[in-house]
Amino acid sequence: MTEYEHILVKRDDDTVTITMNRAARRNSLSADHLAELLAAFHEAGTSDATGIVLAGAGPVFSAGHDFGDVAARDLMGVRELLTLCTDLMKTMQSVPQVVIARVHGLATAAGCQLVASCDLAIAAESAGFALPGGKGGWFCHTPAVPVARAIGRKRLMELALTGDVVDAPTALEWGLVNRVVPDEQLDDAVAELLDRATRGSRASKAMGKVTLYAQLDRPEADAYAIALEVMAAASQLPGAREGMAAFLEKRKPAWPD
Repeated sequence: MTEYEHILVKRDDDTVTITMNRAARRNSLSADHLAELLAAFHEAGTSDATGIVLAGAGPVFSAGHDFGDVAARDLMGVRELLTLCTDLMKTMQSVPQVVIARVHGLATAAGCQLVASCDLAIAAESAGFALPGGKGGWFCHTPAVPVARAIGRKRLMELALTGDVVDAPTALEWGLVNRVVPDEQLDDAVAELLDRATRGSRASKAMGKVTLYAQLDRPEADAYAIALEVMAAASQLPGAREGMAAFLEKRKPAWPD
C-alpha cells in the first residue's frame, strides 16, 4: 500500500481500511487530503479486496471542508476543490468493493457527504450529523446532493436549513446510516455488516453495485430498462452459473471469483 501524509491505509485479509488522519484539524478535507483519499480509493478499487472501510482518527469522523484551504482560493480554485471532492464521492460509489463508513463523533458538511456517499454506514452512539452551512455563511450545496438521496426532501430541508446536529438515532430513523451501536461495539458492527455484504461472487456484486447506482432516482421505466439488460447479461457470469447450479444440486457454491 502507498504511504500517505493525511491518511492511513491498512489491509486485513479482504478488507482495506482507509482512515482520515488529520485529527488536529478534525479530519477536515483540504485539497491534499481529498487527493490522497481519491488515490487510496482508486488503489483499493483496483485491488482484489472485497470491502473498504472509511474511518476517521481522533475525536470526530470529519468536520468537512478545510476553511483555511477554501478561504485562500479564488472562484476557479474553489471550483477545482469541489470538483476534486465530487470525484472522490463518485469514485467511492463506482469502485467494485462494498464501501462502509465507520462513523464516530461528528460528521458535518462534506464529512456528512462522505457518510451519505458510502454504500453502507455504521454509527456509534456518540455520532452526530449536520449540514451546518444553513446557519453559517456558506451553504452546504454539494454535501446536500447525496444526503438528499439518502433521507428525502423534508428531512434534507430540516438538516440543511437549520444547520443543526442530529444524533445517531435520528440519522438511523432518517436512513442516513444502517445501524447505531454503542461506541465500544463499533468495530465489531462494521466488520459484521461488511462480512455479510461481501458474501458471494465478487464480479456479480460489483456489477450489482454499479447497476443499483445507475438506476436510483431514474423513472421506473428507465430503471427497469437498465436493470433488465444488466441482469440478463449477469446471468451468464461464472458466479451466476455456479450459484444456480449449487442451488439446483443442493450443495454449497464454490465461487469462481
